[in-house]
Amino acid sequence: MHFLLYFKDMEYYLVKWKGWPDSTNTWEPLQNLKCPLLLQQFSNDKHNYLSQVKKGKAITLKENHRALKPAIAEYIVKKAKQRIALQRWQDELNRRKNHKGMIFVENTVDLEGPPSDFYYINEYKPAPGISLVNEATFGCSCTDCFFEKCCPAEAGVLLAYNKNQQIKIPPGTPIYECNSRCQCGPDCPNRIVQKGTQYSLCIFRTSNGCGWGVKTLVKIRRRSFVMEYVGEVITSEEAERRGQLYDNKGITYLFDLDYESDEFTVDAARYGNVSHFVNHSCDPNLQVFNVFIDNLDTRLPRIALFSTRTINAGEELTFDYQMKGSGDISSDSIDHSPAKKRARTVCKCGAVTCRGYLN
Repeated sequence: MHFLLYFKDMEYYLVKWKGWPDSTNTWEPLQNLKCPLLLQQFSNDKHNYLSQVKKGKAITLKENHRALKPAIAEYIVKKAKQRIALQRWQDELNRRKNHKGMIFVENTVDLEGPPSDFYYINEYKPAPGISLVNEATFGCSCTDCFFEKCCPAEAGVLLAYNKNQQIKIPPGTPIYECNSRCQCGPDCPNRIVQKGTQYSLCIFRTSNGCGWGVKTLVKIRRRSFVMEYVGEVITSEEAERRGQLYDNKGITYLFDLDYESDEFTVDAARYGNVSHFVNHSCDPNLQVFNVFIDNLDTRLPRIALFSTRTINAGEELTFDYQMKGSGDISSDSIDHSPAKKRARTVCKCGAVTCRGYLN
C-alpha cells in the first residue's frame, strides 16, 4: 500500500499487488483490504514520519486535500521497501548461520537498509597465502572430561567451564576445548564455543548514532558463551594497510590475534558473523577469551565473547574494542599500529568510564 485518499467519505488505498508490476496497481476501498498487519504498518509509518517533522508543519490528511502529502507517501514507500529488504537479509543470515540461535533484524530509526558489502561467514576465512590447519593431531580418551586428564590438562591449563557451562577461568587464560579427535561425545561439558551461539540475537539500528548494534532477545546468564568474533585472517602488514583506510572512514573491525605473537589479525569488515555489528563500550558486558579447538596453532586462536554479568532480554551487547585476549587493555589490540599515526575515532558509548576514543 503506497498512498491513501478520501473520496465521498471513503478511504481508498493504492495497492501494489505482490508479484505484479506497478502498472497493475489499483485503488481499493478500505473494506476490500484483508491485511490488518500491512494497514497497521502503513499507519505506523505515517505516524513516524509526522512525528519527525517540525511542529506546525505536520498536516493532517483532511487539511491536505484529503490525501497524503507526496513527502509522506514517498517515506511510506521507502519504508515498505526497506522492510522487505531487511526481511530478505534476515532470511539470508539465518540460512547461512550454522548455530542454534536465530538472527533477527530491526530498524525503527531511519531508512538504512542491509549493508551492501558484507558477507556472513561462520568461521575464519584465510586470506590468500594463509593456511589454517583445522585438524587436531591428538585428542583425549576421557569418559568424563570433568574428572580425567583432558585436553586443558594436556595443554597445562585448567578446564575452562563449570557444570553449568559457565566460564570459571580468569580473563587472559586460554580455553582448550575437546576436538574432533577426542573420544568424548557431543554432550561433553568441554564443548561450548564449538557449538556456536545458542541465543536469539537481533541486529538493530541504534538511535545514538552508532549505526547497527546487536541486542539479545533472551536473558543471558553471567559468564556464558555468547558468540565468536570471526572474519578474514590477514597478516599484520596487511592489517596495517587496511587500518589506515578504516580509520579515515571512522570504522574499526581489526582484531589482533596476539595471544603469543602478532603475526595475524582478524578483519571483520567485509566477512564476519553477528559480532561484526557489536558495538564498543568502555564498560562492556562481553569479555574476550582465546580459544583452541581443532587448530592448536597458538598464533591463530579463535576469539570467543563471554558475558561478564547477567544480560537482560532487550539489552545491547558490547565489548571493549581495546580488550586483548590476554585480558589487558591496550590501544593496539584493535588497529594495532600506534595511535599517534592514526586518525582517532571518537567513542560514543556513553559510559561513565568512557576513554573518549576507540583507538
